[in-house]
Amino acid sequence: MSGHEQDPAAFWEQRYGGVERVWSGSVNAALAAVVTEHVDPSGSALACVDDGPRRRDAVGQPRSLDLGCGEGGDVLWLAERGWDASGLDLSPTAVARAKDEAQARGLRAHFIVTDLSEWAEQTFAAGASDAYELVTASFLQSPVRLPRTDVLRAATRHVVPGGYLVVISHGAPPAAAAGEDSGHCHHAPDSFPTPASELAGLALDPTDWDVVVNESWARDGVTSRGERVAATDIVTVARRLTGEASD
Repeated sequence: MSGHEQDPAAFWEQRYGGVERVWSGSVNAALAAVVTEHVDPSGSALACVDDGPRRRDAVGQPRSLDLGCGEGGDVLWLAERGWDASGLDLSPTAVARAKDEAQARGLRAHFIVTDLSEWAEQTFAAGASDAYELVTASFLQSPVRLPRTDVLRAATRHVVPGGYLVVISHGAPPAAAAGEDSGHCHHAPDSFPTPASELAGLALDPTDWDVVVNESWARDGVTSRGERVAATDIVTVARRLTGEASD
């Protein structure tokens, strides 16, 4: 059975359920870098943009949404920095671990089991029902069926004027050490975007969006045996200006 014929929910639940922990629990370094530089969690960076209302929770926190949050490392990092942070993931096991970690750290964060395919369909059918100052998607790439372009375009509809979209992707399989499975070699070659293809897929209307970052970043990765390998990330940061994003 090819990857795209497998049931995504079963695949990811098996992926998370088969081991005690898949990820480190730490924030994605590229996400931390761009949020720290371009997005102010206190809201002051957003407050200077006078092109529309910004929705906040009852205590005035800026709201963030992470797509494909896994075990919640990015969401928890944002919660620690004052965001009313939420994450969506297909795997109940991953979401349960994220909730447990939030409780262990004494953090208020929201995690929901969600099929992003259905989430995107509902967004296009009914329009965004929630609004966020920050929507993130880190390594939202899958060896099984995932309408990634639709999900990312749906994400643009959930960003309020003045808010940010951050998309970080694998630009190539990490260069694994001899005999080491990088964990990404099962992805199809066309599943690794370039800065140009990422931006083309998002189809951002230039009258509605300012593209702040759209680059390829080199970084050191680490194999499951702790060996350092070269990796490439595609990093895109866009700020919404006025009106609604294009389809």
